[in-house]
Amino acid sequence: MDTIYYLVQNMLPVAIPLLLVALGGMFCERSGVINIALEGIMLFGAFFGCLFILLTQNAPINPQLLLFFAMFVAALTGVLYSLLLGFAAINMRADQTITGTALNMMIPAAILLFSKMKYNSDGITTNINLYIREIPLLSRIPVIGDLFFQKTYLTVYIGFLFLVISYIIFYKTKFGLRLRACGEHPHAADSVGINVYKMRYSGVIISGILGGIGGFFYAVGVMDVNVNGHTGVAGFGFLALAVMIFGQWKPIRIMFAALFFAFLRTLAYSVPLIPFLDALKINQDYYKMLPYVATLFVLIFTSKKSRAPKAEGIPYDKGLR
Repeated sequence: MDTIYYLVQNMLPVAIPLLLVALGGMFCERSGVINIALEGIMLFGAFFGCLFILLTQNAPINPQLLLFFAMFVAALTGVLYSLLLGFAAINMRADQTITGTALNMMIPAAILLFSKMKYNSDGITTNINLYIREIPLLSRIPVIGDLFFQKTYLTVYIGFLFLVISYIIFYKTKFGLRLRACGEHPHAADSVGINVYKMRYSGVIISGILGGIGGFFYAVGVMDVNVNGHTGVAGFGFLALAVMIFGQWKPIRIMFAALFFAFLRTLAYSVPLIPFLDALKINQDYYKMLPYVATLFVLIFTSKKSRAPKAEGIPYDKGLR
C-alpha cells in the first residue's frame, strides 16, 4: 500500500505539467494553428517563474502565495513568447512547423547564455521550499487523504482547476464553439461574422498561458523539492504534444493520457521500491525510456484513427474560398 501511495503522490506533480501544456496545445490547434513551440514556451515560462522566485524568495511572503505570483509571471512570459508564433503563423502566414521548431531551438541557447553571464550557472536554483507535507483536515480522510492531500504540491490542485475551466470554456461557451469552428471551417466561421484572426490569436495566447504555467509547474513539481529553472524540460513539451494527439484534442481524454505518461515516468524512478521490478535487475535507464517509447507506440497505433482539426496548419486567407 505504501508503494501505491508513493506512486500516486509522485505521479500527479508530473502529470500536471503535461496536462496543462497539452491543453494549451489543444486550444491553439483547435483554432487552426499548429503549436510545435510548446517545448520553448514551457522553458520560457519555467525560467522567468524561477527567476521571479529567486528575486523575491527573501521577502516576507508565504511560499504558497509566492508560487501564485510566480505562476502569473510564467503565464505572462509564456504569452509573450507564444505571440512570436502567432505573428509568424497568422500575420506572416509562415510555415507553422518550421516556426515552432525555430522557437524551440532559440530559447535554450538564450537562457543558457543569460544564466552563464548573470549567475555563472546552467540555470537558476532557489532555496525556497514549496512542498506541502499535508493539508489539515483533508489529509485525515481515509485513503483519499493519504493519496491526494499529503506529500504533494499546490500545483496539483491548480492544474485540475485549470482542467475544469478549460472543459467549460471549450464546450459550454460561445467562445469555445467559435474557436473550434475556426479550426474546422474558418471560411464558414468568417461568413457568420467570426473574426478568424482574433480567434486564432486567442488560441495561441491561451497556449502561451497554459504552456508557461506548465513549464513553471514542471520546475516546481518535477525537477526537485526546491525550485529549479534549467535550460531544458526533458522533452516534456514534445511529450505534451503526444498527450494532446493521444487525447484526440479533447480535455478529458488529454487528462487520462497525461496520467498514463506520468505513471510510466514515475514508475521508472520507483523501481527499487517495487520488489517484482527490482528483482529483474534491469538497468534503471531502460525504465526511464518508457514514456518516450510508449509515445512512439501510441502514435503508431493511433495515428490512423487520429482526427486533427481540418484547417490545422493552413494559413487563413480571407480572399480564398
